Order: sequence, then C-alpha cells, then structure tokens
Amino acid sequence: MTEQTTTTENESQNQNKQTAFALKRQDNGVAVLTIDVPGESMNTLKAEFGEQINAVLDEIDADKSIKGVVLVSGKKKSFVAGADISMLAKCESAADAQKLAKDGQDVFNRIEKMRATFVAAIHGPALGGGLELALACHYRICTDDDATQVGLPEVQLGLLPGSGGTQRLPRLIGIQQAMKMMLTGSSARAKQAKKYGIVDEMVPETVLLEVAEKYALKRKPERDDPQKGFMNKLLEGNSLGRGMVFKKAREQTQSKTKGNYPAPMKIIDVIETGMDEGMAAGLRAEAKAFGELVMTPESYQLRQIFFATTEMKKENGVKGVEPRKVKKAGILGGGLMGGGIAYVTATKASVPARIKDIKPDGIAHAMKYSYDLLNKKVKKGYMRKTAMQKQMSLLTGTLDYRGYQDADIVIEAVFEDVSLKQKMVADIEANCNDNTVFASNTSSIPIGQIAAEAQRPQNVIGLHYFSPVDKMPLAEVIAHEKTSDETISTTVEFARKQGKTPVVVKDGAGFYVNRILAPYMNEAANLLLEGEPIDHIDKSLVKFGFPVGPVKLLDEVGIDVGTKIIPILVDAFGDRFTAPGAFDKVLEDNRKGKKNGKGFYKYDDSKDSGKEVDESIYSLLNIEPSSSKSEQEIAERCVLMMLNEAARCLDEGVIRNPRDGDIGAIYGIGFPPFLGGPFHYMDALGIDTVVEKLSQYAEKVSGKFSPCELLTSMKEQGKTFY
Repeated sequence: MTEQTTTTENESQNQNKQTAFALKRQDNGVAVLTIDVPGESMNTLKAEFGEQINAVLDEIDADKSIKGVVLVSGKKKSFVAGADISMLAKCESAADAQKLAKDGQDVFNRIEKMRATFVAAIHGPALGGGLELALACHYRICTDDDATQVGLPEVQLGLLPGSGGTQRLPRLIGIQQAMKMMLTGSSARAKQAKKYGIVDEMVPETVLLEVAEKYALKRKPERDDPQKGFMNKLLEGNSLGRGMVFKKAREQTQSKTKGNYPAPMKIIDVIETGMDEGMAAGLRAEAKAFGELVMTPESYQLRQIFFATTEMKKENGVKGVEPRKVKKAGILGGGLMGGGIAYVTATKASVPARIKDIKPDGIAHAMKYSYDLLNKKVKKGYMRKTAMQKQMSLLTGTLDYRGYQDADIVIEAVFEDVSLKQKMVADIEANCNDNTVFASNTSSIPIGQIAAEAQRPQNVIGLHYFSPVDKMPLAEVIAHEKTSDETISTTVEFARKQGKTPVVVKDGAGFYVNRILAPYMNEAANLLLEGEPIDHIDKSLVKFGFPVGPVKLLDEVGIDVGTKIIPILVDAFGDRFTAPGAFDKVLEDNRKGKKNGKGFYKYDDSKDSGKEVDESIYSLLNIEPSSSKSEQEIAERCVLMMLNEAARCLDEGVIRNPRDGDIGAIYGIGFPPFLGGPFHYMDALGIDTVVEKLSQYAEKVSGKFSPCELLTSMKEQGKTFY
C-alpha cells in the first residue's frame, strides 16, 4: 500500500510546538491519525489537547478525499490509558471540573458526527477517557493480545466517566452490563470485549491496521439493539422495567458501599437520566455530576492514593542504588503462601520459580494452586491455553536443593519458627551463590533474629506478603541492620514485578501492618467481652469503611495465626499489646476460624456459611450479649488504637513517611480508601481532635488509649502529617 508524502502534524499550529496528534493521508482514501503524547510512556488525554485535536478534525473535514480515519496509538504497548488525573487538582470549583467534562464531550461528539468513518484500532489498554474516545468512533477493532483491555475505571478514583462513557456504553452493550463495568471499574479483556459488543472485531496485532482500514472505508453502522437475553430485553426495553433495574442497582450499591462512596450512586442516576430523557440530557447530567464528584473529599483521597502508588512504582528501594536483575527464584515451602508466591512469580514477574518442599504433596499442592487460578482465566476467556501452559512451564519442584545454585532470590514460606528459618538461611548459603538474596515471608519474627547466625547477613531481608497472595496488593520489605542497600533495591524491584506495591519498613516485632492491626483487633475483643454482640462490632467497622469487621477478619486469617503475633509484640512493646485472655479459651475449644469450620461464625456447606454468628461462643466466654454502644463509639475505639500505633511507627522510623503508612494500611488491611489512610484521616479529623478523643478514652476506658508523644507534640505545635 503506498502512502502520500504529505504528512500533516497540525500545520495550523506552530511547527516547532510538539503535538500529540499526527495525521497521515494514504492514497486509498484512509487517513491514519496517530496519538503519541511526547515524552510519556503511555498516552493520557490532557485538557490542552482540545485545540490540537479540533485542528486535525478541521483538516479532515476540509479534505473530501479522506473517506475514513483510523485512530491508532504511537505507543507500542497501549492505546490510551485514560485522562491525565493531575489536571483535576487545578479545578477550584465544581464548575471548573464540569467544564473539563463538557470540553471532552464536545470533542467526542464532534468525532461521532464526522463525515468520515472513524475506526479505533486498539492494542493494549484503552481505559477511562481512552475507551470513551474509542466509543465515539464508529467502529472499534482490537488485538487479541493479553495486554489488550477496555474499561471505565473512574469509580476507583471517586469519579464517573465524564466524556460520554455513561451514555455511549449502555447504548452499545446494554444498561446492566455497562452499569456493572462502571460500578466496579473492572475492565474487559479482548475476548470479553468482543462478546459484550464493545468491539466489532478482535484480530492478531499483525493485521490490526489492515482490518481497521477496511472498516474505515465502510459506511457508518446502523447498530441494532445490544445483544440481550429475553429477560434483559424485557427489563431494559421499557421505562417500567428500567425502573426496576435501577432500583435494584441502587439497593445493591447501598449494601456494598454503606453510603461511603458517592460516585456509584451518581453513575446510576446519570445513566438513568440518559436512558429516560435522551442522550443530550444524559450528557448534561454526566458533566454536572463529574464536576460535583471532583470536589468531594472521597475523590480527593482516592486520587491521592493513585498518585502515591504511581510515585512508589518509580522509586528504587534505596535512592541511587540499582537493583540486580532476578532471572530465577526459589520458594521454600509449598503451602498456601508458598503456592501464592510461586504463582505471582511465574505469572506476573515471568520469572522461573523452583518450589522446594519436604514432601511431593507440598510441591503438587503449590503447582495446583497456580493451575487452578490460570485454568479459571482460560475458562472465562481472559487468557489462551497456550499462555497458561507457558506460565505453568516456569514452575518446577524439588525435594532437595538441586537447581538452586543459580537462584538470584529465595523466598521462604515455612512455619513461624526462628530455628527453622535460621536453618533455611544456612541451607541457602550452602547451596546457592554468594549474591543470592534470602527473603523471609515471616509475619512476625524480627529479620535480625532470622539473620543472627548468617554468614552473609547482608543478603537476608524480609518480604512479607499478605494472604491470599494472588489478590492482596501489598508487600512489606523489611531490612535489618546489616541488610545491604543492593539487597533492598533488588527485593523492592522484584516485589514490584510480582504486581505488588512494596513498602520498605524497619525491622522490629510486627513490622508495620501487623503492629497497627493488633491493637485494633484487641480492642474489638475487649468490646466483645464488655458484652457487645459480634455482629454489632463487625457491622460498625464495615459501616466505617473496612471490607470486613475485625472479628470476621480473625476468623478469616485463622484465630491461631492471628493470636501468634501477640506474645512477640508484648515482649517488644509491653502491656499495651496484651490481648484479652478470652483468646486462650477460644483456642482451647479448638476454634481456629474458617479453616477448621469452627470460630466466631458458623461454617457449613450452605451458601450462607460464615455469615451467621455461632451463638455458642457467648456461653464459652461467659458473656450475655447486649448492645449498649453506638456504631460510632465501637468504630472510634478500634480505629483510634490503630491511629495511635501508626503515629508511633512513624515516630520510631518503622515507616519512612506518612505516605508509606497510608498505602501500607489501605493495601495491607483494608483501611477505608476514601479516608486516605491513617495519616490522611488524622489530618482530616484534626490532630487536636485525635488527641482529645484518645485522652477521653484513656480516662473512660483504659490507659492504653493515652496519645503517643508524636501526636501530643504535633498538637502543641499545630502540625499536620501532610
């Protein structure tokens, strides 16, 4: 195919000014419009692009030889990752943010109404504004690559799609499927996108442009109603049925969010407005709601988390110290944690992982863990069977240390026993090379103790994952006094490649996450012993914003595991970590929680398993349950204990800064994201208020609530964490 030499890069603009859009005309009547934001690894849409894209659209309109336009990305691995979130910080009012949305809508409306047929050729992620741009095109073609995904994740930032997404997606694929994608922020892989009707074709990357050009020469489509089953057509095809759909959606959303997140309800409202009153009314409602959401404290905090996580992805473990490349990993122990660590090593980091266990069953269990997760993806169409086989081939097993001599990092996931872990260190030093990093997945034992007898203590570090490893995004990287800077940087980079957000913390009992979790859990136990019903305690904290309540969490983690850390914390920090003696009675009754089907909640084979409190726990603990405290007081008592301990951790240098403390709490224990983490939350409450409330509870309930030195000094000096 020949191309005309005429290449226009917004000739109406200053020739020296860099532009994100380049138009290439071809002699077949198709022009290729390439988006390539200068100096960035991924394309993001910025407010200043409005003028540039309109200039290009003017050219296309003026050139009658252009019959169709193929919109492609100049980036190799992505289409458009979304809008540039940082521009929202410049908005001083809801009206400012509303105008941003309106400007985006105007550009996309113009594309939709263009004389030429527009085709989005999608390879890699097309998310947020990127998908909204594609939806404004007349056709969408995507590659069948594993990296290709489409979605509208704005709800995760406390926002809604503001450039027409709330209106175009429901009209394309149906109200319920579109609403589900917007309310969860989940994306669809290529195969799903084709199945839902988001894209018209799914093709290999090698023929993406060729197929897109054929579509660009077609007439604009007259789309039929979205493919829906009989029941969905019945519901969505009339105002009465739609009313039922939206009513149900609101009930489910309220049940999940407890009213803590305003964006999901706004999404439902805006979709309903558009479907009942028409596209123009829907777009007006969308821009207005977008403007209002940008100014909410919830969206502000969720955007701060996004920026903090993005910032952390760019940082080395130690500034200026480059990590060593990890080409092979060893995993000691084929249990639940070992299996999870092997899975993220092979599937996320694409690094061969050799699993060692003392029994063949352990290795088989770890392999099955990965197989089951990958097979589920294959069945759902998220990945091809060949990709699954390729990832499984990275996992091998051994009963001895053969194949360990060239391991760059070895992660142990054996029982919480110092002697056993020290033996593992000695074994690795004897069977691996001088530079092999030994990373311990201990949740409670100080790394200095594990490295106490090491010949090469500089290679020993903590790498604490959270269960289940395949889902939990946090990893604590724990350096002891003799850990080398290179070991820290190597471990941080490796954890990042496994898909984790690594937080570097100082060595010490409980590290950071478990240390702030323990007093929170202990206070929940104290409330239980004071007679507060278990479900009342848990519901209070869920309403506050935690994904599960503290008592339910203990059942999930394992009561035996959850209480194992307490003696270590008491030994290190004294009586303030002493747990109520009731835990001993619970364990004596062989209640380990969900894993052995006996805990604070009832477990059986029914679908309601784990939802109902096991009332026999009250007689075991000699309690007559009676609710006497408000949800607010219960939540306050538990959370204040966590906040106080988080401040102590910062003061002692356990965490490097408030940002790491916030991310660690959100990703490690589900601290409510809309509150921004413990330190953002204390700033929002006011340090004065935090100290005052702690002091009140110290007088009324227990001296354990006494505010720590850092908080009292900050109050006196009028300081904040950020």
